[in-house]
Amino acid sequence: MVNEIIKISVRNLIEFILRSGDIDSEYRGANRAVLGTKAHQKLQKANEQSFDDYRKEVYLKCELSYGKLNLIIDGRADGIFREGDFYIVEEIKSTNSKLDLIDENYNELHLAQVKFYAYMYCIENNIRDIKIQLSYFQLSTEEVKSFRREYNLEELQEFVMYVVKQYEKWASYKSDWVDKRNESIKVLEFPYKSYRHRQRDLAVAVYNTIKNEGIIYAEAPTGIGKTISTTFPAIKSIGEGLTDCIFYLTSKTITRTVAEEAFIKMKANGLKIKSISLTAKDKICFNNEKSCNAEECEYAKGYYDRINDVVYEMIKKEDTFSREVIEQYAQMYRVCPFELSLDISLFCDAVICDYNYAFDPRVNLKRFFQETVKENYVFLVDESHNLVDRAREMYSSSLSKNKILKVRGIVKAKSKLLYKYLNSINRFFNDYKGEVQGTGGNSLIIKESPTDIIPLLRNFLREADEYLVKNKGTEDYDCILELYFDINNFINIFEIYDEGYYTYFTFENGDFIVKLFCIEPRNQLEKLYKNARAIAMFSATLTPKNYYMDMLGRKETLYSLTLQSPFPQENLSVSLAPIATKFVLRDKTKSIIKEYIYEFIKNRKGNYMVFFPSYAYMKSIYDGFRGEYVDIDIIIQKESMNEDEREEFLKEFDENNVNTKIAFCVMGGVFSEGIDLIREKLIGAIIVGVALPQICLERDLIKKYYDDKDLSGYDYSYTYPGMTKVLQAAGRVIRTMEDKGAILLIDNRFYTKKYFNIMPQNWNHIKLIKNKEHLNIVLKEFWKNV
Repeated sequence: MVNEIIKISVRNLIEFILRSGDIDSEYRGANRAVLGTKAHQKLQKANEQSFDDYRKEVYLKCELSYGKLNLIIDGRADGIFREGDFYIVEEIKSTNSKLDLIDENYNELHLAQVKFYAYMYCIENNIRDIKIQLSYFQLSTEEVKSFRREYNLEELQEFVMYVVKQYEKWASYKSDWVDKRNESIKVLEFPYKSYRHRQRDLAVAVYNTIKNEGIIYAEAPTGIGKTISTTFPAIKSIGEGLTDCIFYLTSKTITRTVAEEAFIKMKANGLKIKSISLTAKDKICFNNEKSCNAEECEYAKGYYDRINDVVYEMIKKEDTFSREVIEQYAQMYRVCPFELSLDISLFCDAVICDYNYAFDPRVNLKRFFQETVKENYVFLVDESHNLVDRAREMYSSSLSKNKILKVRGIVKAKSKLLYKYLNSINRFFNDYKGEVQGTGGNSLIIKESPTDIIPLLRNFLREADEYLVKNKGTEDYDCILELYFDINNFINIFEIYDEGYYTYFTFENGDFIVKLFCIEPRNQLEKLYKNARAIAMFSATLTPKNYYMDMLGRKETLYSLTLQSPFPQENLSVSLAPIATKFVLRDKTKSIIKEYIYEFIKNRKGNYMVFFPSYAYMKSIYDGFRGEYVDIDIIIQKESMNEDEREEFLKEFDENNVNTKIAFCVMGGVFSEGIDLIREKLIGAIIVGVALPQICLERDLIKKYYDDKDLSGYDYSYTYPGMTKVLQAAGRVIRTMEDKGAILLIDNRFYTKKYFNIMPQNWNHIKLIKNKEHLNIVLKEFWKNV
């Protein structure tokens, strides 16, 4: 389209056009992880005291025309001030490197970025001559090293127009694509003949959430079609200019397929949209036995010299960037498939990826979310009940005394300073180890963050930074690098430590650990919600809503929606056998549970699942059941299964099976959510136990934290997470309007008011089972009627 306006930030433009050379992730990733606002703020505050007219975070924007294109380029200069006759535009970069390793040519991209800001400031203020200042802030010593250069407007304009000229074909492509995409969205219809009951309500609620820049917590039962009901309105919002990109966020690889199929379905109906599925680096890497650098990996060598041509060819030819497509092109052009997928994502309208890419500060998509000038993104958070524990993991960090000692031994003869700093860190561990031993217990819990260790850790990082640069490829290099990353992450989490944290020291498997444990992740998540225009949290299990809102947070505009099952209630039988399954009583009730399992399956041949709260409990029942009922085909979930093994396991659920097959599985595992075994592939599920998380230090800390807030700490720590697993497992049975099946809950705790209040409303016809004969009668009647 002629005269289409394309927006791009200075940083993205510079990094995209001017990057060159090899991938060398060993080190650049470490320094990038600590780039943040704190160092900037310290230097900016010092500059405000030194220069009366110092201004920080100055927003700059310019409009440039080139050929048929109009570009709007914007960003924020870290600082602008006047000294004598010159205005000075400053760019601040923070680093762990020693400053004597840095000169004015340290990073071409840093210099290019500040030159671009200087040009924009000259244009805005009609200035002919200006100076730039590139300042490096050393995080450990807080020393600053600055470089200045003087430019005139003609020099800066020549540089800027060179960059814009290189970007012209990309902007032209984007302009044409947006036009085609939006035209297809205008005429796109819902990809099914009709909405299921209340399905349209969910789609409308998601659209309104996007329109009003809010967050919605939508509890919609299994099988209602949550994926299409959230992606369809989000795509419509793209066509109306409300959204620039959709991020469909999942917790497990197996649930990603449903989102991929939804986009494929709409593309078959005429939608033109570019979508990508991001695969974790360790899964997609062609060379995962070696480091990601040019010396050890041919796919890293010269990557940035070749990659833009590869990306351009791909976006011209393809609309769906699956793992297979990414791998195909990466092999063809000998480029890193993981980095290729990240580069392609910038040209996509929908990104399907793990929660980490939006919420984890260590691995989030900085090319999207660390820009000063934000675009309109929408987060669709699938199975969002899983985000609670995942977020706790993302915002927690620990250090191991054993790892400190191991690296100390490695560097003893190699670096006196590293050895000295690790000794200091070890003494810190020893002090707290002695304190824990002095109490006669196993752990020590404190509410405050351990500030005393941070200077010691920073000393190590500073010295290790230089050591790792100079000693690549040496023996035990990876061990030192791993500790470097651990300590770097620990400091990053320390920087965001707030009232939602505890620190604990504990003995664990022959080691002594210090951990910054995030109990209430909402504060950290809410900071990242600013990256999105709107967020849709959706799951079949978001009860009670207040629990999830307390855990996951809110935005100013908040919506809540609870939908009932669209499927005929008569197609589902739910029974409850009040048999004790508490740990201390399991040996006494094992025999009767085996009998109930057999009674449940004997009335109709087909495929069944039996879910347990732990592998150990599952194994104990499985061994006994297999010994007694030798004529029944039984399979069991292994503790660790790769993707191929999972697929083979699911293939066992044959829709045409004329015999009975039972799968023993674990609640909360890969087969208890996100899988569709429709019609005769699964006709029944037994849930053994209330799936309470195992009692441990962290769960007890969660309980204490919420008890102190006058909330039910036990429920927040144990009951609600456990019941979520129960409901997810039970949700495997009914997936479509044609499905018919039975559920048996085994545990006397289910027969209490607390648990009844959490159960779905469509379970209001639940049958209380008196004995196994009664169960037989109930199921015989059910199967006869359906």
